[in-house]
Amino acid sequence: MPIITSPQDFNVDDLYVDLRRVIDRPLFLKCEGFNFAGSVKLKAAAAMVEAAEREGVLSPGSTIVESSSGNLGIALSLIAADRGLRFVCVTDPRCNPASVRVMRALGAEVRVVADKDANGGYLGGRIKYVRDLCASGDGYVWLNQYANRNNWLAHYRGTAPAIDRQFPDLEVLFVGAGTTGTLMGCARYFREHGRPVTIVAVDAVGSVTFGGIPEQRMVPGLGTSAKPALVDESYIDDVVHVAEPDTIRTVHALSARGFLFGGSTGTVVSGASRWLEAKYPGEEPVAVAIAPDLGERYLDSIYDEGWLGEHFGELLADLDLPAAGILGV
Repeated sequence: MPIITSPQDFNVDDLYVDLRRVIDRPLFLKCEGFNFAGSVKLKAAAAMVEAAEREGVLSPGSTIVESSSGNLGIALSLIAADRGLRFVCVTDPRCNPASVRVMRALGAEVRVVADKDANGGYLGGRIKYVRDLCASGDGYVWLNQYANRNNWLAHYRGTAPAIDRQFPDLEVLFVGAGTTGTLMGCARYFREHGRPVTIVAVDAVGSVTFGGIPEQRMVPGLGTSAKPALVDESYIDDVVHVAEPDTIRTVHALSARGFLFGGSTGTVVSGASRWLEAKYPGEEPVAVAIAPDLGERYLDSIYDEGWLGEHFGELLADLDLPAAGILGV
């Protein structure tokens, strides 16, 4: 058994779930939630902090500040606590209450910005708040996950090689698109190493990352209301957009089989299943999807009867949720 001195030292990087008996599709799910931050964001957070320290941007008296809908904020809270640094997370009303509680338990300061941007999302307001905070000259350091190359480098150096070792005959890789750090790191790795892997980005309906029409989104995680600076579509072979009711249907299908995953994972699995059905009907390609997080932080939202009733009440009767008994439909 490992003995660790830092919470960053523990990260299970080689756990996959064979989803064939759950979704009846040939898909392996790479689980990235088994670390003390509970998500794939620990890799990017560590890489960005370590680079800022090497470059002298981040010093012992600095305060890290970052815009996050939850998971990166938790990862940075953990790293800041471990290093004895202050951290301010700028988030919005869509952030899971559980995520806010975790960040505060780790000593972070959480500020909620409710100003919507031109696309009806909160990202523009969050980033403006961060920029204004850094302009105050009080030692704030913005890592800027949306444009920081260390975001995708963490996955170029870690996530993608791990998948490559486990699946040397990999044919298709599905990656959810948020800041696109995981997506671009994996896509660049397989392209630059000459691996003939089809890279499929999975995005949420209402996100503008790949030119979609902006719409209100209630499930935090994937999707943006402003195109991330990191994204380079030349590395991506296809894009699938998933509607939020399909995300909810999928996470409940997974939880009904004992796999409690987060909303981002539900979106990725839903998109991957639909894509495989359309592109490889009746075939068995070697396909992997990345599961960014687990489901405990979504117990107040996509797994909660009241939240579902408030935001998707008119759809509940049509969703045919496996957990319908507990939802009262």
